[in-house]
Amino acid sequence: MEQMGSGAELAAATGEDEERRHGVTLDRGSPPENSEHEARTGVAAPEPHHRGRVGETLDLIRANPTGRMILRITVAIAGLAVVALGILLIPLPGPGWFIVIGGLAIWAIEFTWAKKLLNFTRRNVRAWTSWIARQPWPLRLVVGAVGLVFVAFVVWASVKVSLDIDLIKETRDFFGW
Repeated sequence: MEQMGSGAELAAATGEDEERRHGVTLDRGSPPENSEHEARTGVAAPEPHHRGRVGETLDLIRANPTGRMILRITVAIAGLAVVALGILLIPLPGPGWFIVIGGLAIWAIEFTWAKKLLNFTRRNVRAWTSWIARQPWPLRLVVGAVGLVFVAFVVWASVKVSLDIDLIKETRDFFGW
């Protein structure tokens, strides 16, 4: 009788026969008790992170060509709607940029360019936040005041262009200045 297969397959089969004969089953799926990383550092290596149920569902959808196309179209439309809403809300006080970044995160589910742009945005926002946190209080107050003046200007300009109401004139008339 001729045996076919690679050496690894034969070794695995022989090992399984040995296990059956001696009544011992080796757990080949679990890592050794002391991994090389743990032996060097004294700390167990972190377990791999699994994406969870959402990731599995997306993988199932992507496995089918029609599902993949429908997912891409759905993600593109949903991301576009959220980004468009965020852009409309940017001039108003509130979470306009936050909503735009949320739309970008939706796009990042399916589009590599959006994932790269989202990572770039996160990196720069963290760098800005870290930089501003290291600055002395007077500079932080100046940056905050400039931000408030900018927001006030955007609100004034938005109301002036959209509703043709001059908030400065209305405020002066109200207080009698």
